[in-house]
Amino acid sequence: MTTNDHVKDQNAIERHARLALLALLVVSILVNYIDRGALSVAVPDIEVEFSMTPSQKGLLLSVFFWTYALMQLPAGWLVDRLDVKYVYAGGYLIWTIATAMTGFVNGFAALLAARLLLGVGESAAYPAISRLIVESFPEQQRGLVNSLIDAGTKIGPALSILAGGLLVDQFGWRALFIGLGVGGFLWLLPWMHYVPSRPRQSHTTKNEQTKNSPTIRRVAMNRSVWGTSLGMFALGYVWYFLLTWLPSYLMDAHGLNLKETAVLAALPFLAMAASTVFWGWAADRLIKHGRSPTFARKLIALGGFAIAAVLLVAASRVASSTSCILLLIGACCALGMFTANVWAMTQTMAGPAAGSWTGIQNCIGNMGGVVSPLVAGWSVEQTGSYNTAFYAAACVMTLGIIAYLVLVGPIKEIDWQSEI
Repeated sequence: MTTNDHVKDQNAIERHARLALLALLVVSILVNYIDRGALSVAVPDIEVEFSMTPSQKGLLLSVFFWTYALMQLPAGWLVDRLDVKYVYAGGYLIWTIATAMTGFVNGFAALLAARLLLGVGESAAYPAISRLIVESFPEQQRGLVNSLIDAGTKIGPALSILAGGLLVDQFGWRALFIGLGVGGFLWLLPWMHYVPSRPRQSHTTKNEQTKNSPTIRRVAMNRSVWGTSLGMFALGYVWYFLLTWLPSYLMDAHGLNLKETAVLAALPFLAMAASTVFWGWAADRLIKHGRSPTFARKLIALGGFAIAAVLLVAASRVASSTSCILLLIGACCALGMFTANVWAMTQTMAGPAAGSWTGIQNCIGNMGGVVSPLVAGWSVEQTGSYNTAFYAAACVMTLGIIAYLVLVGPIKEIDWQSEI
């Protein structure tokens, strides 16, 4: 075998390994969002069983994000310093157990505890995924790679609403969580078998890596980190508002039944999945043809955010359920423009600090998930209308655009050694 043949074979092996890794990451994030999103379609039945008020309902939909957001920081630190394969496997195992446990709870307090545990487990996902993408994929591929993973975050809720709604209608809400929890364990088998561990490092190599990797304190002091984190807060606010309250909104404001809601509420999330894949590919193409990552990714991302804010307000003001769904589909397609590129921007700027930066960004970002369900629950209880909740989401997105424009620098790797 010639040297060229050996190189070709090695490249083919590496390409297949990257494709296998990408497939496992997409499936894992799909499961992640199915598990966290299942509550939104089950909550009407749970609300009746546990006699919850709208404020308690908002608390239940919010509590997951308390641990999910706060645990991003230690999760980011861990994936930058330990074998990311086992960190992610451990987090996945915890959240799968929490999902199955939800089907066996016998009271409101136990249900809150299960959601808190789910947040602990799922906090490992994004820091681990960002670290693996930085290690395995070059800049000009990261838009598509991230968008395929992001598509899983949209297809997951769509499946939760569509299949989950039909399952709850036939068998009750407990069967949904037990089935998801038991079935979720299957992913761990190919992950442990196909994903290689990081090679053991010598003491010298570890010292050099530690020297080149910035501390989490240094990362947290960077201006661009705060810009992307505030932008992620805006995304988290609107995304989790839709994820947690959309089924209830369609049933309360437009009089849809559970089966109708299961089908129609899934459509915006499916449209967003297709949009994010297209716009991630589009940004990669612009970069391959000579445009800078700053131009390609920022232009698409922030343009999408602006369009989404306008369409979201419009959706809240129409009386027709058909018009509302169409506007929500448009808003979610526009959100896909942002989600397709937001993580690629972070990964490129972070470099060796990908885990820590992702942890900080996702911690702050998911505070939006803590706030928005509570704000929506309070505003619905106070006003008897969902309009204020939609307006608030649009305002928060506008502030996210401003944060990116003012605080986030060029989309290129930061020289951490020159940072003060």
